[in-house]
Amino acid sequence: MEFPFLCNDPQFTELVWQAEVAIDNGIFPERIYQGSSGSYFVKNPGGKIVGVFKPKDEEPYGRLNPKWTKWMHKLCCPCCFGRSCLIPNQGYLSEAGASLVDSKIGLRIVPKTRVVKLVSETFNYLRIDRERSRLKRAITEQFPNLRFNRMGLPPKMGSFQVFVEGYKDADYWLRRFEQEPPSERIMDKFQLQFERLVVLDYIIRNTDRGNDNWLIKYDAPASRGMTDPSEWSGEPEVRIAAIDNGLAFPFKHPDSWRAYPYHWAWLPQAKRPFSQETKQLVLPLLSDMSFVQELCDELHVLFKQDKGFDRGLFERQMSVMRGQLLNLTQALKDGKSPVQLVQMPAVVVERSKGGSTSSRFFDSFQQRFQHKSPFFSWW
Repeated sequence: MEFPFLCNDPQFTELVWQAEVAIDNGIFPERIYQGSSGSYFVKNPGGKIVGVFKPKDEEPYGRLNPKWTKWMHKLCCPCCFGRSCLIPNQGYLSEAGASLVDSKIGLRIVPKTRVVKLVSETFNYLRIDRERSRLKRAITEQFPNLRFNRMGLPPKMGSFQVFVEGYKDADYWLRRFEQEPPSERIMDKFQLQFERLVVLDYIIRNTDRGNDNWLIKYDAPASRGMTDPSEWSGEPEVRIAAIDNGLAFPFKHPDSWRAYPYHWAWLPQAKRPFSQETKQLVLPLLSDMSFVQELCDELHVLFKQDKGFDRGLFERQMSVMRGQLLNLTQALKDGKSPVQLVQMPAVVVERSKGGSTSSRFFDSFQQRFQHKSPFFSWW
């Protein structure tokens, strides 16, 4: 437990501790074979999945990514793959950063995600690390009094996201909603959840939000064996979980090959203006400059954990995010819809050269619109 924020979150600390106990007892994380990186279902001592762990060095272009297709992409045609607007191999920070933004604003759609270190035989390691680990075990068995500074395989740093149960891919329920429309009350609840997803993705400038990487939980009446509404014991709930947030927080707006659009912008829910409930939740916070600076400060504490942290690049990431916050705030005030929001000109809000990096309230900023568009653009 090398990360101080874990001490302030006893429930999450307990969850990670259970995962470590399970690993010590031979209940190892299980690799998830979908996706383009090395990610793992983490279990508790009872064998129940409690989280998803994504190691930094097994990210899509990480040196130990077990998915060979990404390695071939990087080797054979590096100019056509990857995302030039993102800092490479910092997806684990993006996952945790999305959770931080979600918690700070009170959206409650991102499963809690933190940066931790875990070690497991099922992770992808270099052969030399495995051989070194076996050699140390053999030596200690032969000479019990001999002690090494670190036994076994080296721990891996990565993002740990709490596993959510009862959810399915958004695409599944969106198709069901077309075939079997729920009540108007349920669709209103879904609209509010959808708007929170829009707010999150727009703020962090998510470049990878398709209908396969956000989830919906809906306790449909038919699934309970009831067809008469009078038999229902209360109105069913509908919830959204925004997972797979590792390709966000760009240091510039996409301006090369692809636009990386928000695919939810094609849904009918995106055509409705933002609700009063969303405005009341978001506007007071985003209109407060001290809140925005505090959010940037907390992201700085999170991101600087990475050994390759670059303060200049981080400031560019925050300039993009501040621009997104500016557009979002204006769209909410003007009564725009999500689809109108994503059609607004891309803007960055940069700290002026004369602004102090230590001042929290009186920094001066300047806006700059991006005029260069990606070669393939949707909007």
